[in-house]
Amino acid sequence: MAVRLAIFAGGGDLPARLAEAARGAGREVFMVAFEGHTAPAAVAGVPHLWSRFGAASAILEFLHGNGVTELVFAGPVRRPSIPEIMPDWRATKFLAKVGTRALGDDGFLRAITRGLEDEGFRVVGIQDILRDLLAPAGPLGALVPDATAEADIVRGIEVARIVGALDVGQAVVVQQGLVLGVEAIEGTDALIARCGSLRREGAGGVLVKVKKPQQDRRLDLPTVGVRTVAAAAAAGLRGIAIEAGGTLVMDRPALVAEADAAGLFVVGVAAGAPLPS
Repeated sequence: MAVRLAIFAGGGDLPARLAEAARGAGREVFMVAFEGHTAPAAVAGVPHLWSRFGAASAILEFLHGNGVTELVFAGPVRRPSIPEIMPDWRATKFLAKVGTRALGDDGFLRAITRGLEDEGFRVVGIQDILRDLLAPAGPLGALVPDATAEADIVRGIEVARIVGALDVGQAVVVQQGLVLGVEAIEGTDALIARCGSLRREGAGGVLVKVKKPQQDRRLDLPTVGVRTVAAAAAAGLRGIAIEAGGTLVMDRPALVAEADAAGLFVVGVAAGAPLPS
């Protein structure tokens, strides 16, 4: 019998795509949908539970009651504050154990993962189910970065890895060696829009997006899609550099077509070894 899978569903269409792929492989799929984050269409036709983040008892009862043994996180969620979580007694006990330092994006997800593993679940990565989503090395479209853009990419990787090691964000925008902005809680789209108003004259900037050095590859990998390319073009950027083998590329053919039409390069790059602790 195939292992039963539960998808912790954030925003966007990735949860639905993941459910379709898993079902196509003969797996039974269940979803935990979060109020204010998950699109109702994502759970259509899939056994699911609507929940708030802090309802740990109800979520665990749903998972155990349906014989789920594997879990995957899919789709973006806005990191909640403690009051927004409204933790029940099980969530309160868990948060007390992990402490508030876990409330960075990466730390928060890793803490949740440890708690779920303690309950007997196995957490897997999106790439274990949708294996063709990881960015390849090299250009994805027709355009390639020139020497100036390559220097901006090197600078961007350096800054992004330092910021990522502090569990702040995954992306940075660099133009002609100047860091226009780094991603924090606002997310990549807001970062790109903010940097559009800060752009300098001359060759446009580059969005660099890489996973955090300490990041668990099963959790919250950097993601780009058509919307990322459209936002970069609107902000006057000249290209996007993503970590090869460490970034999810949504709807690759459509993304490449959008980038080529806008005159932007999209390239998979190596991000280097983990930073020393």
